[in-house]
Amino acid sequence: MTPRELPARLLTRRARPRSLRARLLWAFLVPLAVVLAVVGTAATAAVRGELLGQVDDRLAAAVDRSAHADGGPRDGEAGDGEAGDGEAGDGEAGDGDGPDFLLVPGQGDGTLGARVVDGAVVESAVIGAEGDGEALPEQRVAVLAGVPPDGAARTVDLGSLGDYRVVATATGGGTIVTGLPLASAEAALARLVAVEVVAGLLGLLAAGAVGAVVVGRTLRPLHRVAATAGRVAELPLSSGEVRLAERVPAAHTDPRTEVGRVGAALNRLLDSVESGIAARQASETRLRRFVADASHELRTPVTSIRGYTELVRRRGGLPEDADASLRRVEAEAVRMSGLVDDLLLLARLDAGRELAVGTVDLTGLVMDAVSDAHAAGPAHHWRVDLPAAAVLAPGDAARLHQVLANLLANVRTHTPPGTTATTRLRAEDGTAVLEVADDGPGIPADLQPGVFERFARGDASRSRASGSTGLGLAIVAAVVEGHGGTVGVDSRPGRTVLTVRLPGATVAELEDDAEDPAVVPSTIS
Repeated sequence: MTPRELPARLLTRRARPRSLRARLLWAFLVPLAVVLAVVGTAATAAVRGELLGQVDDRLAAAVDRSAHADGGPRDGEAGDGEAGDGEAGDGEAGDGDGPDFLLVPGQGDGTLGARVVDGAVVESAVIGAEGDGEALPEQRVAVLAGVPPDGAARTVDLGSLGDYRVVATATGGGTIVTGLPLASAEAALARLVAVEVVAGLLGLLAAGAVGAVVVGRTLRPLHRVAATAGRVAELPLSSGEVRLAERVPAAHTDPRTEVGRVGAALNRLLDSVESGIAARQASETRLRRFVADASHELRTPVTSIRGYTELVRRRGGLPEDADASLRRVEAEAVRMSGLVDDLLLLARLDAGRELAVGTVDLTGLVMDAVSDAHAAGPAHHWRVDLPAAAVLAPGDAARLHQVLANLLANVRTHTPPGTTATTRLRAEDGTAVLEVADDGPGIPADLQPGVFERFARGDASRSRASGSTGLGLAIVAAVVEGHGGTVGVDSRPGRTVLTVRLPGATVAELEDDAEDPAVVPSTIS
């Protein structure tokens, strides 16, 4: 990871959302950990001060005994019973002995003594386990020479001997340094810190477990409210269902609690949504009934207009302008008749009118529809891509033929002459996939989401040259949905693909006579 990526990674981790339960636990455990740390630090400091005070009291007594026993530095002469075979000022106790002021009754094991003359240690030793003096390490002797002779207790590090509490006092023969080890005090402090850490961690774990249980029980009503909202979100509100039976239980709508206020607000919201859905459903029902009734009633007068217009034109003898007007009236009547039929079909599909379900040979249906499209639009190039076996699917043959006819009519209407349209059919895992692709100008990206809506209009590049009603793809979507299938669009300049998927497809091998290209041709252009 590069240094530039590290801040971004840290920000990502910090921005990761945490649940309310986790936040509450952290808000409880972090202050508790801080309090335990502060209390432990204060307790450790207090105990350390007390232990140092006890060591200083013992050290003061040892200094007093050394001061009373001090007889000045040894003369360094052999055979006097004091210096052994060492010379005065060599800094070591001879024959395992030490300074006279150190080896006096009452001094305990580990007590240190040294005499400093003119800034140099002339003799030093520490009382061993056997009660005799042991020489100090030479590399630590200089530390004792630097202790100020002010009678104040200080802590010095003597290497392998550990930390010592020392006091330097001035005498007539130089400076006497007396010290006591801090090993026992430091061991006691280490045990105290270990106990505090272990007890603190166990306390945090216990507090975390208890806090998790308490927070979980406290948030349980909120989880139920969220579950209710989730179940409502999964309801098919667009399918006409107007009854929202899901509500937050009354036990979780107490206005005296925060969760209760949230539950009560959600119930009020669901009541409002249910009322709005009911009003919308009632409005849509009235509109659909009106469209169905109006379409049904309009079929008769539109048919009459077409019939009388055609009858008058056939009699002949009309002026040229009157004949042109009648032709125009007849053309518009034909267009209105198609619009009325489309609206009536959509109204019946919306009303849940059952389809005539049977086994449909989609391969033959494709050939028939493409042949019709070729006859209606000879300026386009029509191609088919069919599998070697027949694809069968359950459905209404007339409606499925209308689906494919509308898709091909959409290509013929909204693409310029010379456009190549390819109809493909295949079976994938029990699903019939029907595609109509063209190399026309395409559908603008902003129009694609609503291309299957009723009265959808394209832009000028897909002009309505032959009088499209804007209901063709809406009928396709409604019929496919009635068959339990799906329809989608993928379009860009130079390639537009409308895909229909129908469930329950099977594949049947073609008969021997179906190999004749006149029966099942592969291309039509």
